[in-house]
Amino acid sequence: MQLISYNINGIRAAIRNGLVDWLAQQPFDILCFQEVKATTDVVDLSIFEQLGYQYHWHAAEKKGYSGVATFSKIAPTNVVLGCGLPVYDCEGRILRTDFGDVTLLNCYFPSGTSGDLRQGVKMEFLRDFYDYVHELRKTRPRLIVVGDYNIAHTPLDIHDPVRNKNTTGFLPEERAWMDRWFAAGMTDSFRFKHPDKVAYSWWSYRAGARTNNKGWRIDYASITDTLRDRLIDCQMLPDVVHADHCPVWLSMSESAKE
Repeated sequence: MQLISYNINGIRAAIRNGLVDWLAQQPFDILCFQEVKATTDVVDLSIFEQLGYQYHWHAAEKKGYSGVATFSKIAPTNVVLGCGLPVYDCEGRILRTDFGDVTLLNCYFPSGTSGDLRQGVKMEFLRDFYDYVHELRKTRPRLIVVGDYNIAHTPLDIHDPVRNKNTTGFLPEERAWMDRWFAAGMTDSFRFKHPDKVAYSWWSYRAGARTNNKGWRIDYASITDTLRDRLIDCQMLPDVVHADHCPVWLSMSESAKE
């Protein structure tokens, strides 16, 4: 199974920037998009269907905002829109698809960049999301949790950790949540396979940040420790440019490796 998680910052813009042409050349089984910023009625989805994908979509109630969508060549055995908490579900932040014994969560965590109010929402989301996943794991112990977490975990995941130490996305309390997340039976797939590699998934549009590789790794493919033996590899794909993020590529075997 090959999967990408990709904050495309508007699906219509990404299509105009060549997203579908690129996908036509790729072997991905599952596509997890965040920030689709659209509803299905305003996007020509036949171009994805022609590539063999079916789709499930969880849009925000607010037009042109947030939203996640999962496209797959494999039919999911179960689909759940949202996490059951209206405060987040109205923003289209979590989409669950089950594939046999594996549950995939496609997630777009809130950003705190617009001020203290949204930073507070972000911290509440982190607490609620942790509890939601903890409860879900009681019945679905094999989870893949991909998406834009909007947090750089360690100094290795951000180009300038000193100057950004008080910046949302790298705040001590956010990083402490990531510590807790990965200490509670979750694995950072990329870091597990590449413990010392510097790779980013988001760059500001300002000051040539992407050209100079001054980025942040805020997009993740977390897996439960129970799936570690199925993990083949995880990589950032920084040369793929349809938005300000790049895709996170995850490769998993269908069963435990011998």
